[in-house]
Amino acid sequence: MLTYETSISTQAIQWKCVESKTESRRLHYGRFVISPFKRGQASTVGIAMRRASLEEVQGTSITCARFHGVVHEYSTITGIQETIHDVSVNLKEIAPKSDCNDVKEAVSSVTGPKEVTAGDTSLPPSVKAIDDSQYIVTITQPISVNIESKIEKDCGYRIENPNGYRSGEFPVDAVSMPVRNVNYSVHLFGSGRATRETSFIEIWTNGSPTPEEAISEASEKLIDLPTPFLHVKREDVSYSGDFEGSSDSAGSSSQVYDMNEPEGKLSRNTFIDQLELPARAFNCLKKAEIHTIADLLNYSREDSSKIKSFGQKSVDQVSEALWEHFAIELPRSGWHFN
Repeated sequence: MLTYETSISTQAIQWKCVESKTESRRLHYGRFVISPFKRGQASTVGIAMRRASLEEVQGTSITCARFHGVVHEYSTITGIQETIHDVSVNLKEIAPKSDCNDVKEAVSSVTGPKEVTAGDTSLPPSVKAIDDSQYIVTITQPISVNIESKIEKDCGYRIENPNGYRSGEFPVDAVSMPVRNVNYSVHLFGSGRATRETSFIEIWTNGSPTPEEAISEASEKLIDLPTPFLHVKREDVSYSGDFEGSSDSAGSSSQVYDMNEPEGKLSRNTFIDQLELPARAFNCLKKAEIHTIADLLNYSREDSSKIKSFGQKSVDQVSEALWEHFAIELPRSGWHFN
């Protein structure tokens, strides 16, 4: 038994892809195994990889579209089936893949009648469309339609401000989240003090990065994020405040939640990160400057549904996460913490 434990403890952690498949052009799946971990380490890595994959992996998207001779986003053009707003929504669904971080431009110049798709767009050499069949617009008459698009690489969900754009330019709320979903599971092997853990991680992407590329990029981001702490010296750290009397003490190692007193430590110390929300809901809350549970509970269910790009589905997800993690519900009317 002792020999077995020693050999396992010195074995390097390794990972490999055990399953990979393309479910559709815009849905790629990968399953990876990472082992061996000491007890408790697999969950630490699994949680971190899930968050990094959903929030830190970069995606490419269209952020702006320009239509010549159009003044308003709800304008209609004779010979085009959709409004300009509908075309912008369809452009938002295109999943480009870019090899560089520079802002690029694409042009769709098509003469109808024709159903225009992503394959009809002229892209720069460093950019390609994952799905050429992605629908954009239908031209019903023999007219020419020209759409100029701006393509950028970023992370998360970005809500554009229409101010500052020229006539005929319309911002597109960019969804730069190529990783659609991530699951992880932990499995034990061995016994006694020699017990070790294996973690399985499943990743679904839109194909712009493959699951292998996504897990590799997420790993690099996780390595880079804490790098500054490696160079911290004691004399570089300054402390302030009354540590004995402060409920926000940096030395606190745990939090106690009293559901009957919502103005306790739960309101001041707990960030919404602990709810493990889907990336869309999480990023919408961040955009609305909702960073803590206290901020969140200032919104009722009705108020939450009015947050920009935050629909009823997101409200339900937040409410379920609050109950699952803290056994509290999203109020019908806000608690309004100070």
